[in-house]
Amino acid sequence: MEIIRSNFKINLHKVYQAIEEADFFAIDGEFSGISDGPSVTALTSGFDTPEERYQKLKKHSMDFLLFQFGLCAFKYDHTDSKHVTKSFNFYVFPKPFSRSSPDVKFVCQSSSIDFLASQGFDFNKVFCSGIPYLNQEEERQLREQFDEKRSQANGAGALAKCPVTIPEDQKRFIDQVIEKIEDFLQSEEKRSLELDPCTGFQRKLIYQTLSWKYPKGIHVETLETDKKERHIVISKVDEEERKRREQEKYTKEQEELNDAVGFSRVIHAIANSGKLVVGHNMLLDVMHTIHQFYCPLPADLNEFKEMAICVFPRLLDTKLMASTQPFKDIINNTSLAELEKRLKETPFDPPKVESAEGFPSYDTASEQLHEAGYDAYITGLCFISMANYLGSLLSPPKMCVSARSKLIEPFFNKLFLMRVMDIPYLNLEGPDLQPKRDHVLHVTFPKEWKTSDLYQLFSAFGNIQISWIDDTSAFVSLSQPEQVQIAVNTSKYAESYRIQTYAEYVGKKQEGKQVKRKCTEDSWKEVDRKRSHMQGPCYHSNSFTAAGVVGKRTLSPDPREAALEDRESEEVSDSELEQTDSCTDPLPEGRKKSKKLKRMKKELSLAGSVSDSPAVLFEVPDTW
Repeated sequence: MEIIRSNFKINLHKVYQAIEEADFFAIDGEFSGISDGPSVTALTSGFDTPEERYQKLKKHSMDFLLFQFGLCAFKYDHTDSKHVTKSFNFYVFPKPFSRSSPDVKFVCQSSSIDFLASQGFDFNKVFCSGIPYLNQEEERQLREQFDEKRSQANGAGALAKCPVTIPEDQKRFIDQVIEKIEDFLQSEEKRSLELDPCTGFQRKLIYQTLSWKYPKGIHVETLETDKKERHIVISKVDEEERKRREQEKYTKEQEELNDAVGFSRVIHAIANSGKLVVGHNMLLDVMHTIHQFYCPLPADLNEFKEMAICVFPRLLDTKLMASTQPFKDIINNTSLAELEKRLKETPFDPPKVESAEGFPSYDTASEQLHEAGYDAYITGLCFISMANYLGSLLSPPKMCVSARSKLIEPFFNKLFLMRVMDIPYLNLEGPDLQPKRDHVLHVTFPKEWKTSDLYQLFSAFGNIQISWIDDTSAFVSLSQPEQVQIAVNTSKYAESYRIQTYAEYVGKKQEGKQVKRKCTEDSWKEVDRKRSHMQGPCYHSNSFTAAGVVGKRTLSPDPREAALEDRESEEVSDSELEQTDSCTDPLPEGRKKSKKLKRMKKELSLAGSVSDSPAVLFEVPDTW
């Protein structure tokens, strides 16, 4: 079901009903871009830590807009042994509902827009008909502004006892307005008067003047034309009618504010349900959803984990599931389209699925990929097929595995990390995997070097894997850890490059962070001591550079190296990501975010979305 601004309110009860009835949901998002950094190759490192990957995504992806959200609710019908689906395809756009509401800035990536356009994506539905939204902080601020405005309006009678001071350059304008109103009040035929559009300052003068000059007998309100021009309308009313209109105005403004919260209400309903939310390669979907519809992402990964569990108590990533035993040996390609096809074949058994009455059905043969609603639908199908396959391995076999089954709990709250060689997932409920990486080297070199230069440099060490960090550094993985020290020793007297162990690289990076953190803490101590403005931030550089500057190496890579380089560049898709250096928030900001997280936890807990006791953690398979 397609949902846009014009039919959102009338269909919202259907969305709530689908959420209430569902056993689990599948979600998917389409974005205005993926990464605002340099080339994708440089933004993705095969040896990112979970913290580094989170920081990269936070820095380079959150300024894009999630403008289409797919939701598919699945409910199992035990009578007919089938899954009944209700699919929704929401177009989302942060349209300001008033002058005081947030005016959101976002960026677009030309390759992403071009790709979506080639898939038939309708951008007019986003920008002309997209459903508005507010995050929790924006909603709170607007409600406070609304209450303050109403409070001021109620106290206007006391201020109206004295005439308002009119600036000299506005006196003629106000006199003309008063003259029109006098004529209007003397006329028995007219019941209302429309003034010409004017500036906000002039409207304020009109309101102040009329509340003093005509405290009773008229009602004044500001309306907006289709061309966004604002003008004042004055009506003749008795006291009872005036109060009725004021109440109507109050009700209308409350309704407009609720409309402005818009699509966020759907996300709140999903969160409050506490039910399983399934996605495919869903880290970016989860980050964008929290960032757009709840609050800006925290600087710290552990805070993000806490926040993610607070919003979505149970998440499951089908890409991680398909990449894990017992599936990884029988599934060769885990991209969503290929996974859906593979799960229709032996040894899997495609689930029996039917759309609920009044909901359009999807035909997987037509492949409506990159429509968020369809992608959510086939993500749910993939989850059901894999869960049922796990059930078939039991003795006796279980043909239908519930979304609450302990069989799938090892996959809960672990989100797939794309292209990280030895850490396959981000663990939201505990510490992340920490591989030794004693076979990994950190290499810095001149900007002119290419992948073939690195292959030649390490040609004596057999098979290697290269993961670029930026234009002048990369990680090199050796096949044998005992070769690491030999490689480091060979670079001691090199002028154009430098090699260090992964442990040395991490240690120096941590030292840099500690110095930066100490600078921040010292700055705030100075503020507290002097009670003056904080001085400029303290910067610390911890990047490694070559010992000397040299020209481009004149190497002739052999065809195998060139082929490897070409293959490596082909493997990087435009949906891959980013780069950053993690940074620490100033202490007061950190305290603010901590309080915000606690407040959000309390709100969601009151709504019944977070249980009092944490979910039981099961052993993850040894074959991650």
